[in-house]
Amino acid sequence: MTLLDAVVVGSGPNGLAAAVTLARAGLSVRVLEAQPTIGGGSRTLPGLAGRPELLHDVCSAVHPMAWSSPFLRAFDLAARGVELRTPDISYAQPLDGGRAGLAYHDLDRTVEALGPDGPAWRSLVGPLTAGWEHVAAVALGDRRTIMGMTGTTGVPMGARTTSGPGLLGTLGAVLGAAGPGLRFGGGLLEQGTALWGRRFSGDVAPALLTGVAAHSIAPLPSLAAAGTALLLAALAHGPGGWPLPVGGSGAIVAALVQDLLEHGGEVETDREVRTARDLPPARTYFFDTAPGAVARIMGTRLSPRARAAFGRFRHGNAAAKVDFALSGPVPWAVPDVGRAGTVHVGGSRPQLAAAEREVARGRHAEQPVVLVSDPVVTDPGRAAGGLRPLWTYAHVPAGSDVDMTEAVTAQLERFAPGFRDVVVSARCVPASRMPLHDANYVGGDIAAGAVTMARMLASPAGGWEPYFGGAEGVYLCSASAPPGPGVHGMGGWHAARRALRREFDVRRSPSLAP
Repeated sequence: MTLLDAVVVGSGPNGLAAAVTLARAGLSVRVLEAQPTIGGGSRTLPGLAGRPELLHDVCSAVHPMAWSSPFLRAFDLAARGVELRTPDISYAQPLDGGRAGLAYHDLDRTVEALGPDGPAWRSLVGPLTAGWEHVAAVALGDRRTIMGMTGTTGVPMGARTTSGPGLLGTLGAVLGAAGPGLRFGGGLLEQGTALWGRRFSGDVAPALLTGVAAHSIAPLPSLAAAGTALLLAALAHGPGGWPLPVGGSGAIVAALVQDLLEHGGEVETDREVRTARDLPPARTYFFDTAPGAVARIMGTRLSPRARAAFGRFRHGNAAAKVDFALSGPVPWAVPDVGRAGTVHVGGSRPQLAAAEREVARGRHAEQPVVLVSDPVVTDPGRAAGGLRPLWTYAHVPAGSDVDMTEAVTAQLERFAPGFRDVVVSARCVPASRMPLHDANYVGGDIAAGAVTMARMLASPAGGWEPYFGGAEGVYLCSASAPPGPGVHGMGGWHAARRALRREFDVRRSPSLAP
């Protein structure tokens, strides 16, 4: 049997990023995917409401990282036919009483719309937007390598900070970014602690920022949630905003797969890996999976320390997916909310924090946090047969088997009276069933691990190496490893470049250019 250079288990964006990087270096690469379709959480499938032409995004839908990720910028999605369309309003936060906060793609318009709190928004988010390359490089770095501090997409493979790994290395990178990094650190301490109420005088701006923080499905305030909010808020006003790919998230996956095949790589679907016996012989293995899957598959081949660390890996709370087919647009009480690519539903900052607190305690919130995206806002072609898809998530406790359709519908009706009248059909995937279409979502944890500062900085296997998979030649490259969740491909890119150097003595990272 032929010995492959690399086998990648899982075909999410990180797994495909690793596979593309390795194949472009001239290695033989095979990707194994348990599902009948590729892409993990970035798949777009037909068949919503029984209409083959009505597409729905299985997990991710909106992609701030598609233009800001150093890997995807180098890969150049636009040159490969992927069109990212950015709405005029990146995200919105409806409030009770017929009001809403609107985060325009344009920072100045956002500041103007926020009135007295506009200058405070500019002072917090504006410098981060201006220095978005530095902020993204720190947030998406490998926690051991300074990337992009001079505006580039990386440094020679293996270059390390003099501060050491983990938290110290990251802090060194932040300080190296000077202004943007210091601003980010200051904002983190302010918005991630009890100080978060000091900046704004009204209730619209804090709600607008908290809606972004809630993406983390974490208690509010917290440092990890604040980091999420500051990064994504900065990118919302950056060059690419919060875009949606034309045709759905699967367009990004299709471009990666096409490049992989063009460079000799292979992809096998319906290929579940349960044990090491299911793996073809290879010099290296890359797992775009949760750490528990690595431990289960590799078993005693892993070091005792790694097996113990993977066993301790902490998953977070969850999301339940509800897909709607609508006969018309959502009738938002504030019409401009309908111009946003993303809407955070949950109300004011205290209401959002209370809902997330309930989830953290293992209870379903009466008024849950709901994320909403209407792809037709930027991609009219997504409407078909007089219907349009509406993508939503509700935050729930891990492992919840509750059908959240009514709870989500009630939240939307709260801010969009008459919403029920435009619903043609609805379908819920409870959190407990999310792993059936992506095994990485343990208990419905779409972030592939609890979003905490420790998780963002630490190696899941313990020790200093973020992508160590527990044995020689084994790498963890999923969202469970730094830099964490998001469609950015950085975990796979970092892991692949390490392997090229260590396993194959390839000292120069291959070009990703078309």
